[in-house]
Amino acid sequence: MNSSRNNMVVVGLQWGDEGKGKITDLLAKKTQWVVRFQGGNNAGHTLVVDGRKLVLHLIPSGVLQSDVRCIIGNGVVVDPEVLIQELDNLAANEEEPGADKLMISSGAHVIMPYHQRIDGGREDALGGEKIGTTRKGIGPAYEDKVGRRGIRMSEFVDSDALKARLEMCLPEKNRILREWFDHPALSVDELMSWAEPLAQRLRPRVCDTVNLLHNAVTKGESILFEGAQGTFLDVDHGSYPYVTSSTTLASGACAGSGVGPGAIDQVIGIAKAYTTRVGSGPFPTELTGPRGQELREKGSEFGATTGRPRRCGWFDVPLVRRAVQLNGVTHIVLTKLDILGGIKELEVATHYAGDLPFPTDAEKLENAQPVTQKLPGWESDLQDCQSYEDLPANCRAYVEQLEAWIGVPIPILSIGPGRDQIIIRDPSFA
Repeated sequence: MNSSRNNMVVVGLQWGDEGKGKITDLLAKKTQWVVRFQGGNNAGHTLVVDGRKLVLHLIPSGVLQSDVRCIIGNGVVVDPEVLIQELDNLAANEEEPGADKLMISSGAHVIMPYHQRIDGGREDALGGEKIGTTRKGIGPAYEDKVGRRGIRMSEFVDSDALKARLEMCLPEKNRILREWFDHPALSVDELMSWAEPLAQRLRPRVCDTVNLLHNAVTKGESILFEGAQGTFLDVDHGSYPYVTSSTTLASGACAGSGVGPGAIDQVIGIAKAYTTRVGSGPFPTELTGPRGQELREKGSEFGATTGRPRRCGWFDVPLVRRAVQLNGVTHIVLTKLDILGGIKELEVATHYAGDLPFPTDAEKLENAQPVTQKLPGWESDLQDCQSYEDLPANCRAYVEQLEAWIGVPIPILSIGPGRDQIIIRDPSFA
C-alpha cells in the first residue's frame, strides 16, 4: 500500500439522511478524488456554504472543493434531466465543474421516462402496502440493469446505439404501461427527441472512469468513495422489502466504481445522534408522540429529495453495531448532536428484549422490543462550541457512552448545519 494515500468509503449507518454530504465535503479537503458509487437521485445531500443551501442528488459532495475531481461511478443510475438541473444550479452559484472536474462512467445506467412511469404505477397499485419509493424510476432502472435490458451512458450519448436499444426494449415497456397502468405508450422518436439535447450536454463528461481511478491509485492519490442512502436500505442486508435497489454498503464502493477492495484504507460510518427513517418499514426506536415531533421540527427532518417528513426516534445501538459489522467501519462521525440540546433526559436503545440478536427479517425487526437506558441531557446550545472541551459535560458523556457501547471511535462530531460547525476529536482528521 502506498503510505501517502488515504482512500476511504463514507457510508450511512442507519436508514439514510445521516448527513453524509456535509462530512464528505469535509473529508474531501484531504483527497484528490470523490466518487459516487451507487444509488440515484432518490438521495439528497444538503450542504450549507456561506449561508447558502445546496442540495445535490447525483453530483458528489466534493464538487465544492476546488482541487477535487469527481466521478459518478458505474454503480449509479443517472437521471440525465436531474443531473443537468444540478449542473445549472451550480452554474448559477458560479460553482459549475468543468468536464475535467466532473466525469460520468460510460457504464452508468440511465433512468428513462418509462422507468419513472412504471415506478409510480406500481406504487399506486400497492395501495396501503406501499414500499415508500420516491417514484423516480430508480428500482425499474436497476431491474433493467440486472435484466440486461438497460441503457448505459455510453449508449445514451451515441444516438445510433440509443435508437437501437429503444427499438429493442420499448415494445415491452409500452405493453406494461398500457395494460398494467393504463398509461399512454411512448414512441422511439419521442424518446430520441427527449434524449438528444441532454446527451449533447453530458457527452463531454462520459468516459472510462475505471482507468482514471486505477491511475490515481497507482500514483498514490487519495480517493473518497461516497454512498447514498444508508446501511439498512441495502437490498441484501437492509429491512427487506423496505429497501432501495442497490448495495449501499462500503463493499459496494468496489463494484460501483471498478476498484478492488485492496484500494480501501478506511471506512467512515455516519450516524445521527438519534435515528430517523423516511417511508415505510420497521423502526424499533420510533417516537410517535410529541417527542418525535419535537425532534422532527428541531432537526428539520424532511427529506431533501421528496420533502416527506422523517420518522424520528432514539439512538439504536444494536442497529449501529450491526452496521459496523456489515461495513467494516473503522471510525464513526456523529451528526446532529446539537438537535438533542434542551432535552432533559435522553434515551438510548442498548439492546433488544430477550437479548435478541439483530433481526435480519423485516417482520422480526418490527416486533423487536428495544430496551433503553436513560442518560442526562444538556440545556446549552452547541453551535458556537469550538472544541470538544467546550461541549457540556453531559454531552461529552453521551458521546463517550455511545462510543463504548458501539466499540468504534467517534473522532468527528457535527454540531450544526454549517460547513464549519464541526468538532474534531482526533487530530489526524483535522
